Amino acid sequence: MTKFSEFGLDEKIVKSVKRMGFEEATPIQEKTIPIGLEGKDLIGQAQTGTGKTAAFGLPMIQKIDQKNQNVQGLIIAPTRELAIQVSEELYKLSYDKHVRVLAVYGGSDISRQIRSLKKKPQIVVGTPGRILDHINRRTLKLDHVETLVLDEADEMLNMGFIDDIESILKEVPDERQTLLFSATMPDPIRRIGERFMHNPELIRIKAKEMTALLIEQFFIKVHEKEKFDVLSRLLDVQSPELAIVFGRTKRRVDELSRALDMRGYVAEGIHGDLTQAKRMSVLRKFKEGKIDVLVATDVAARGLDISGVTHVYNYDIPQDPESYVHRIGRTGRAGKEGMAITFVQPREMGYLRTVEQTTKKRMQPLKPPTWDEAFAGQLRVATEKITEIITEENLADYKAVASELLENYDASDIAAAMLKMLAKEPDQTPVHITEERPLPARYGGKGKGGGGGNYRGGKGGGYRDRNNSGKGRRGSGSGSRDRRGNGGKGNYSKKSK
Repeated sequence: MTKFSEFGLDEKIVKSVKRMGFEEATPIQEKTIPIGLEGKDLIGQAQTGTGKTAAFGLPMIQKIDQKNQNVQGLIIAPTRELAIQVSEELYKLSYDKHVRVLAVYGGSDISRQIRSLKKKPQIVVGTPGRILDHINRRTLKLDHVETLVLDEADEMLNMGFIDDIESILKEVPDERQTLLFSATMPDPIRRIGERFMHNPELIRIKAKEMTALLIEQFFIKVHEKEKFDVLSRLLDVQSPELAIVFGRTKRRVDELSRALDMRGYVAEGIHGDLTQAKRMSVLRKFKEGKIDVLVATDVAARGLDISGVTHVYNYDIPQDPESYVHRIGRTGRAGKEGMAITFVQPREMGYLRTVEQTTKKRMQPLKPPTWDEAFAGQLRVATEKITEIITEENLADYKAVASELLENYDASDIAAAMLKMLAKEPDQTPVHITEERPLPARYGGKGKGGGGGNYRGGKGGGYRDRNNSGKGRRGSGSGSRDRRGNGGKGNYSKKSK
């Protein structure tokens, strides 16, 4: 692997990179940065989480002339969240060079953005609609742009931004460097490359690399009406540190987050109908560990850079395999292991086969845990909390009262009472989840996959418990939040392997 100090970057930039804790480049960075520094156009096929931002950001920052007060770099992103995330990372990467970076996006006060634009940012990151708005208001001038980046181009295509992008490209000088990144390469994206780029070099991260080898992938064959109880039992058994549940529709997300709350999990949902302030608030709480489970639609979760996600649950299998790749890419990052579990209705098995053909990896069948196994999982977590307290905490102040308890009660009864107090008994509170029709029958690969009749049948291997391998669990002690949301902020105590 190449070290960042070996690319010939400005010393100030290398200093900023080291401050962020990065030393060696990822594959996409190793291939992209030299081309970017040479000023060549580039098409990179890579998904979020591969290190794209530094791949295009470092060459862009290198070329910024600090004495030039004009916008010299423009990054177009599909969502507000991605625009904010990219601008924050560019700010950190250029910290020691003192490059001015600004994000502009819809759902935010435009007058405040106009005031910020008057402060002469040198790099602007924005969503297509808001960038066009500023162009039309003449508050954003792009006639000095030297580097243009289209990030997650396929998603911008899916969201209907292709005309906006073409309008923006007409405002940027022809003599510029253009870098386009996309997880997939449909024909309209290729046409953009042909029309607006000069002999671009193609960098491709293979599909099997895109799905992250560290992600364990499972499927559970389950009927629609049984999905929620299976999800509840999995959460009890696996006790994930941070989990994302993906639902197909906004209604699905709202109902799932409410139902999980009723079952004692700290859960919140995000989708396109929420206000920007609400979405940012939910994401902040999730990153801080105040929410156990984030429920999201595909569009709302695109571009999110959330570290520490251990489990992704696909409550509904996505209609296209590219969405599956994006979903599971939320976990298994930065060399850490992750787990993805997909619920598949019997009639949807053809979609599973299509996903497997795309990712070049077979998903393992998983047997749903029983309620007894879910309870056993919670008892194990409670036992480990007690063990942590015994080994790590100062118990001197409690021993006198403990001695009194031992005089009056059997030690095993006291231990059982502690377990009962700490363990979350599996909750079977009735909840309402509107049933969704399965995806239309599809034939996947050779033979009929749509009916799913005998396609590996969902049998085999029992449930898998990530915590057996010593992964972190919810911590304990003063101020910690139990799974019912009691107490103060959620704390985690990481266990070494």
